[in-house]
Amino acid sequence: MAQVDVRKGMPSVELSREEFEKRYRSRFADPVFQPLQRELDAIIAAAWDGYINSRKAPVTRKAGPGFADPSYDISVDWIAAREAILAAQRRHDDASETPRILLINGSSRSDHTCPGEMSKTWRLVKIAEPVFQEMGFAVDILDLSRLASEFGKQIHPCKSCVSTSMALCHWPCSCYPNYSLDQTDDWMNEIYPLWVAAHGIMIVAPVNWYHAPTGLKAMIDRLVCADGGNPDPSSTHGKKPDEAKALVLKGWPYPRHLAGRHFGVLVHGDSVGAETLRRSLVDWLTDMSLISAGGMAEADGYIGYMEPYATSHQALDEDSAFQENVRNVARALGKAVTLQRAGKYEDPGGGLVDPNPK
Repeated sequence: MAQVDVRKGMPSVELSREEFEKRYRSRFADPVFQPLQRELDAIIAAAWDGYINSRKAPVTRKAGPGFADPSYDISVDWIAAREAILAAQRRHDDASETPRILLINGSSRSDHTCPGEMSKTWRLVKIAEPVFQEMGFAVDILDLSRLASEFGKQIHPCKSCVSTSMALCHWPCSCYPNYSLDQTDDWMNEIYPLWVAAHGIMIVAPVNWYHAPTGLKAMIDRLVCADGGNPDPSSTHGKKPDEAKALVLKGWPYPRHLAGRHFGVLVHGDSVGAETLRRSLVDWLTDMSLISAGGMAEADGYIGYMEPYATSHQALDEDSAFQENVRNVARALGKAVTLQRAGKYEDPGGGLVDPNPK
């Protein structure tokens, strides 16, 4: 077995007491907090104590039976996230349950914040939703625009634990919440069960500078733990890189926690990049061992090509072919899930008419 080698040497990021207080107080710039300085002093002192002592997970319990180290003090937040995932997996596997579709709005735009107008992506999601409902599916809509418009919605960045060791990347992610660094309100513990419960996933997304929008990309990065992640943090005693490397070097099974679910993708743009993003999303989902619902379920195109954004909603109103493409992606995905559950194998796009024939 190769020797365990952990590299260190990046500059310290530890703050002084003064800088910590300056940053913490900046959260309370509203004059309404001025009469509460004594209370803020006490809160900041407590927060500093958690920060300087690195209390990432201040509330823990013993891992208990079923874990590699039952005596390990494990975060109660992580336990709750794990239990939600296990419950979602049971619903997914229960043949008596209505099959579920996870329909994802990948746009950050919303009429509840700065743009003052809904996104075209949201409209496309709402075109797809009734198609699934009419096919008898339960539909969960994951609206990633809430990251920019709703208080307390965060998807914190992936720290790339997997690049140290797959065993260090826990399923579900144990990097957050990190109370000592004020990295809380992480949405992923609610998002993971939505993916697990789903029999089919449809992503509808705009292209932003040839890439996925910020919120969608953040979710993609944080789903890395679903592709080979370690379901037992006690086996690495939390985030101990030497233990995690040793575990992987002994041989790692790389469990595919979302394998076998079907997917469809619809990407839209205004001038360039839609095909690039569609291919990237399809490659990512396929690499995670999800299954494409076929060619009709992988679509990209342009709404109001090279026209002003100011008239793009009108362009969508008039583009009946693009709207039909959205429905076809949903129909193909729904049929793929139905066929899979029935144990049948045929083209889920069979019989669908391409509204834009070559």
